Order: sequence, then structure tokens, then C-alpha cells
Amino acid sequence: MQPELITTTQAVDPVFIFIFGACLVLLVGITLTMVAFVIRYRRSRAPEPTSQASGNIWLEIVWSALPTVLVLAMFYYGWAGYLALRHVPRDPLQVTATARTWSWSFTYANGMTSPRLIVPVGKPVLVNLVSLDVLHGFYLPAFRVKRDIVPGMKNHAWFVATKPGSYDLFCSVYCGVGHSGMITTVEAVPQAQFDAWLQQGAGGEHTGKELLEKHGCFGCHSLDGTPKVGPSLKGVWGRSVTVLTNGNERSITVDEAYLRRSILEPNADVVKGFPPVMPSFAGKLTDAEISAIIAFLRAGSGETPRPDGAKLAKEKQCLACHSLDGSSGVGPTFKGLYQSRVTVLQNGKRLTVTADDAYLRESIRAPAAKVVEGFQPIMPAFTDLKDEEVTLLTEFIKGVQ
Repeated sequence: MQPELITTTQAVDPVFIFIFGACLVLLVGITLTMVAFVIRYRRSRAPEPTSQASGNIWLEIVWSALPTVLVLAMFYYGWAGYLALRHVPRDPLQVTATARTWSWSFTYANGMTSPRLIVPVGKPVLVNLVSLDVLHGFYLPAFRVKRDIVPGMKNHAWFVATKPGSYDLFCSVYCGVGHSGMITTVEAVPQAQFDAWLQQGAGGEHTGKELLEKHGCFGCHSLDGTPKVGPSLKGVWGRSVTVLTNGNERSITVDEAYLRRSILEPNADVVKGFPPVMPSFAGKLTDAEISAIIAFLRAGSGETPRPDGAKLAKEKQCLACHSLDGSSGVGPTFKGLYQSRVTVLQNGKRLTVTADDAYLRESIRAPAAKVVEGFQPIMPAFTDLKDEEVTLLTEFIKGVQ
């Protein structure tokens, strides 16, 4: 930690103690004076006024000057503390805190995301505050930090965790029916442990549960059967539910199509008894990520989930020849392939085709039928794949954008 660094706690606590002390002295002093006057000048002891003084200039100066000095001192210490809170120390760890109804998500410079704010001990942390919907409040009581998060307005907060531990982080502004559940934690860990955690998660794939945590789903949906703002996800696969579709009630069975629709179009079929407040995740989740979430929910119901498209691509060694970042390998990259225009050679003829679902399926089943220009026809035919597995691979490729 920087030797000259003043933490947010050190900036706020002295101001609080000074103002509290001044108020306490005034309370005790005024109360004792009032009690003394009640006893000394009670009516039974002095039924008639005896003082002949019409005024006292020095007394008036004192009771005007002292409060003025006290208020100016409070202002000075408060302003100095405020400036300390807004002056960010040099070389901080930068994290973006994204608030949404009703959850938190924290994104680091390397792309790592977490539902909890993981920070190293002794290092200043600069938190850039972003709201995706309504007004929220970033409130860390342990570090004396509270800042409003206004949609469309840039704001930030900073703090330093001086010792390891877990600290509560609340939303301090009423933001809707799930406001009370918008709670997470700041986990302060040693620098070495933080570096290992950050490196381990950099660029890694997320499981279905991690994706649900990342996108704040557990702010509204529980895993233990407890209904919250939204229905519980425990045993959701195969469950029969009553939903409202265009105002009409109907019973449906929770399957993959329903879950996918609920993620992309949450207001299409709203479970009866719950408000239609879930945001759409269209454009925020790839097809591969949605498949991972569905696989997690399916597994949580005791049913063996089907293979994940990304894992299947790894198992079949697809990524040994095809990249995910746009770079050219033995075969064309998967990045942005879906719906792109591709020049291929078919029976010696040069054609330009659209890489749609049919093209992707044919390229998996019979890769020699249409060979992308500039690449060798060395890809083996995956005739042993089931139709479901081909669909998974196709959906995975479609999601690489």
C-alpha cells in the first residue's frame, strides 16, 4: 500500500467523530444548563423576576460566534473528506460495476467477470459505476463508500481493503420489488491469490451456473426452491407451469424451447403469479452460452444434459484447425462465419455461397463437397455424429461472432 495513501475510512471516520463529538458536547452542555436553570429559577423559589439587565452584548457575541465557528469547522472537515473521496490514488485496479435489477456484475480489464467484487489487499480499487436500467446505489459500509449509479451518467468510487475479509455490498436506492435481495460481497484477498484468480479466469469459458451468476439471474431466481421475484430454478426442467401468453392462461411443460424463449423473450410466456420484469438477454448471450445455461438447468433436474457444443468442438479436434479469434489456420476461422459470404470450390467450379445452417451441416457431414477457396480439402467427414451433435456444433459456430 502507498505510504502516503489515505483510505476512504481514514477520510470519513475523523469527520464523523468530530461532528458526533461536537453534537454530544452541545447536547450535554445544553441539557445540564437547562436542568440547572429549572432548579435554580423555578417558580416556587423565584415567583417574581429579579434581574434588571436588558441585554448582554458579550453573551450575544459568544452565542453567535461559537456556532458559526463550529459550523465552519464542520464544513471544512467535511469538504476535506469529500475531496479525499473523489481524489483517486495513482495506479488503481480498475473494475466496472454493472448494476441491474436486481444484481451486480463486476468486469475486470482482462474481460474476467464475477458476481462478487474480488480485490487485492492494500491496493486502491477504482470502481466505474454503470446502470443498465434504473437508479441504483453503490454502498460499502465497511469502507464508508456510497455513490449513486445513474443510467447514462459516468460516476466512480474507490476504496482500499487494508486486511483480508468479506465485506457486504448493498444497493442503497430502492430500485424495485427485488431491491432487498440486491446484495453481494467484496472479497479482499492477498495480492498473490488475487493474481492467480484473475489469471485463471482470463478468457476462460463459463459453465451454465457461472453464466447465471455473471448475468445476475440469482438476484431473482433461487436454486433451493424458494420463490423470489421470479420462480425458482430448482427442478425447473420438465415442470408443468401455468403461464400468461398475450393475457391468456395456458399450461406448458418446461423444455429447451421454453427456456430458450424465456431467456430471449421473457415476456412472451410469463409464469402466473410473477411480475413481467425480466429483461431480454437477446444479443447479450451467445447460442453457446444459452445452451450451457439450459444444460445446467437440465442437469439440476436429474436428467443427463446433452453435450455442450464448445466441448464437442474440442473433443472432435475442430479447434485444432479452426480458430475462434479471426486468425487463419489450417481451416477458415469460425469467427463471424455464420451468414457470411464464402467462396468455395464445388466439383472444380468456383461458387459464392452463404454460410447458413444447411451449409454448416453439409460442411460437417461432407466437407469435401464445398471446399473454401484457399484451403486444402483435408477435413475428415464426421459421418458418425448424431443429428443432435451436428446441431450442437452448428449452434456453437453460429454463436462465434
